[in-house]
Amino acid sequence: MAKTILAVDDKASMRTLVRDYLTEEGFRVVVAENGRDALYVARHEKPDLILLDIMMPEMGGYEFLRAYRKERNTPVILLTARLEESDKVLGLELGADDYVTKPFGMRELVARIRAVLRRTGQDTPADEVLRAADIILDKGSRSVQVGERSARLTPSEFDLLAVLMTAPGRVLSRAVLLEQLQGSAFEGAERTIDVHVRNLRTKIEPDPSNPRYIETVFGIGYRFRAE
Repeated sequence: MAKTILAVDDKASMRTLVRDYLTEEGFRVVVAENGRDALYVARHEKPDLILLDIMMPEMGGYEFLRAYRKERNTPVILLTARLEESDKVLGLELGADDYVTKPFGMRELVARIRAVLRRTGQDTPADEVLRAADIILDKGSRSVQVGERSARLTPSEFDLLAVLMTAPGRVLSRAVLLEQLQGSAFEGAERTIDVHVRNLRTKIEPDPSNPRYIETVFGIGYRFRAE
């Protein structure tokens, strides 16, 4: 069954370009022209991935993310013409999984989409379960249990935790973690990892300011504490 992509952009020409190209690539594409319309479409269509412009009237991309992340953890790729790193970081802090800077090539966009969908798909064995400390991560159901409670993670947060839990006690550099999340074919800011770790800590750590599970190794990267 074709994956459904929701493309959100206030420019009709961009919506048409993305819809036509992705349709040729085998995706089912639905569109919205602002964040408010996107909330309605997303609730009814339940897309597999959302392409989200930041600067839009009615409701912008950031406002959409704040609202939608309270409902679902659908993967989101930001489409942004703003080059400031702070804008990208804000989007990641609000729950975006990746970003593509305009203008972009359609082949690159498709590659990013397929990479994110692979990470959130069922390519891993359904019975592969990771256990470390009192955290249980189930790759098949993409669920995380911390002690007696469930942790609701975005796709990138889930994948980051899985990478760290695979090698407890091993220090992984930001570059290595970024490659695991985005793939070696893509360029990305290593600060992306810091944002995802900060978000992840708020969801799994009893005290995010004094991490129990994910340790910072200054000047290098992170490790899952071996106990």
